Amino acid sequence: MTDLTTRWLGLELASPLVIGACPLTDDLPVLQACVEVGAGAVVMRSLFEEQIVAEQMAAHKFIDSRISTDAEARSFFPESERFSIGSNTYLRRLDTLKKHLTVPVIASLNGITPGGWTGYATELEQAGADAIELNLYDLANDTNEDAAALEARQLAVVASVVEAVTIPVSVKLSPFYSALPAFVAGLDKVGARGVVMFNRFYQPDMDLETLTLTRDVVLSSCQELPVRLHALGLLFGRTKLDMAASGGVHQGDDAAKAILSGAHAVQLVSAVLMEGPAAVARIHKQLTQRLQDMGYDTLAQARGALSMTNAPNAHAWERLNYARLLQGWQPK
Repeated sequence: MTDLTTRWLGLELASPLVIGACPLTDDLPVLQACVEVGAGAVVMRSLFEEQIVAEQMAAHKFIDSRISTDAEARSFFPESERFSIGSNTYLRRLDTLKKHLTVPVIASLNGITPGGWTGYATELEQAGADAIELNLYDLANDTNEDAAALEARQLAVVASVVEAVTIPVSVKLSPFYSALPAFVAGLDKVGARGVVMFNRFYQPDMDLETLTLTRDVVLSSCQELPVRLHALGLLFGRTKLDMAASGGVHQGDDAAKAILSGAHAVQLVSAVLMEGPAAVARIHKQLTQRLQDMGYDTLAQARGALSMTNAPNAHAWERLNYARLLQGWQPK
């Protein structure tokens, strides 16, 4: 039977299957069941800096302003500092998961300011997180800021977090970088330990009947996997960072493809949201069988076997293959 143990961010994992950031990470019994059937690590749902700031501002507006303007209010309104807002709830959840799970627990941080990122990262380390996953997502909506300036700001944020903590820092990227290999090289220079390809962003849609913008959660499908495979295949052997795939993994073969492209770990979210722990058990079994059938004794042997560095038809990863594909297309 193929040995699925792997190293991700310097952490020893019994399996490359990682429960990605999602609401299920608040459900301890579900996570315990996932670990029992093959999950090698857990990434907590994201701690959003802007959400914390909004909660703090709302508490101040509702409570502190009344205390300041109404002398009687002080007798029945506690000051906002006594409320459980900010990162306290998240830190307690992290502590609970660390006490009851036998696999590494990775905190997820989605911040908007250098100070916010570093402050919360330090709290997460002190609370026992085995690693931190940073979600980089900047909306390029400033006509005076070019891509180079935006990416430089992101690298500065990662550098500040790496400097503030001693635990490994991974960066979850969007698929929209025009020069992904160069940006990943920049992450390596500032001290990141890994990258996750890619984040899935829930963009607004439109309701034409009410003329309003809507936001709906749409789970991933296997059709989203190739863009992850392409990034992994291009980067394998060209970066020292550990790599993970996130998005589009629903079958054992999907996980196998990610590993053959160069992934150290594979994050599962949508499949687990749909099926629960049974999805982890199924994918773990399918992945083990597939790699065994291919003759691999260990996961390390399979990693990167079909990357651009090692694939027998490496040109398939390049743009030339796109032109050939179009030229060979025929209507059915």
